[in-house]
Amino acid sequence: MTGRPRMRSTALPAITKRPARATARSAAALVACASLAVGCGVIPGTTGGSGDDSITVMTWAPENTKATNKPGMPAFAQAYARWINAHGGLGGRKLKVLTCDDHNDSVAAAKCADRAIEENVVAVIGSYSQYGDSFLPALEGAGIPYIGGYGVTNAEFTSPLSYPVNGGQPTLLAGLGKELAGRCGPVALVRPDSIAGDELPPLLNSGLRAGGHTVAGDQLAEEDATEYGTQSVQALAYAADDLSDTGCVVPALGDRNSTFMDSFRRSRENYPDVRTATVLGSVDQTVINATGGASSPYEGSYITGWYPVASDPRWDAMKKVISEQAFGDNRIDPADAGVQTTWIAYTVFKKVVESLDGGEVNADSVREALNDGLKISTGGLTPTLQWKFQDVLASVGFPRLVNRKVTLQVVRDGRLVAARKGFIDVTKTLQNADLN
Repeated sequence: MTGRPRMRSTALPAITKRPARATARSAAALVACASLAVGCGVIPGTTGGSGDDSITVMTWAPENTKATNKPGMPAFAQAYARWINAHGGLGGRKLKVLTCDDHNDSVAAAKCADRAIEENVVAVIGSYSQYGDSFLPALEGAGIPYIGGYGVTNAEFTSPLSYPVNGGQPTLLAGLGKELAGRCGPVALVRPDSIAGDELPPLLNSGLRAGGHTVAGDQLAEEDATEYGTQSVQALAYAADDLSDTGCVVPALGDRNSTFMDSFRRSRENYPDVRTATVLGSVDQTVINATGGASSPYEGSYITGWYPVASDPRWDAMKKVISEQAFGDNRIDPADAGVQTTWIAYTVFKKVVESLDGGEVNADSVREALNDGLKISTGGLTPTLQWKFQDVLASVGFPRLVNRKVTLQVVRDGRLVAARKGFIDVTKTLQNADLN
């Protein structure tokens, strides 16, 4: 085969077909909550703050599991509360942050939501969970807004009470595919054999197609595997199957990317020209350092992210909070996309409270402020954020996806640096995606 586009099978060896799933979640919640002004099924007595004039919120994430862990998110949320309270609170009111471990389990995630309702929280902020379908209905029933989820599932971009601050996996993979289309021969995607993993191939393929490339080979892998020898060999063989064009392997395994790369490094001897590319959240500077720095298999890799690189001065305010309130807490890494998302989510919440101008702060008032078109600047870390009931990507199943821009980064001499200035808009790429 020569050049692109090419007609080829997209299935890798030993792949088991999974039942097709529509990526857009049920619209029932959207219909039921179409008029948020009437409370969206709010349970009486569950939408206010605590009785001592403090403001109670919650942040959750999985910790100490065999799959993806994000302990830095709840840890940073608590550090943020200490910092806010040391500087006068939110409009003079103390901020209380409750945390919950969702254990990467649907039942535990639902229990976190139940606790948020029992504790009468104002909002769930800056959190990570793969089980949006398990907890969002409960939050919707109680009228509690979910601000700044990590964007790991499509449910976060369909729920009317979700206010995402980034574009999640959809924007990262669409942007990466578009970039790789002109740089790679065959592309192999290695992703989890899970519900969340099932949503990844159409997104990467939307970018590849936008750049005139064929779709990626789809390699399934266990999310909590201890080695990926078979998957790495299969992915490398697929990516190398074009003498005229160097292929690329895209691992999208979250915390297990490092485990995959150990196997990939050992298997790569017979395929020295195959390159890697991935998305932020699957790799960061800490991972690059741990896998060899300048000699890391990530050297030269393109990586799409939601935000500017960690060395950008726009992160200085976040780093000040960490320095003042969490110095030495090794759970909190300022280069971690989870910590960064939590910072931006709390920035949004702070500005919502300020917009209430001393009025009552409860789940109703926070939700109404967000739904009334409040525009929120994040200091250049994202485009100005504003949530509408239906945004421009509603037609492809993402009515709440308001931040459609990503950054492009590259590993040079072992350092993750900006590959180009500014953001890349992937709106049109996603509008043309085949997500059903």
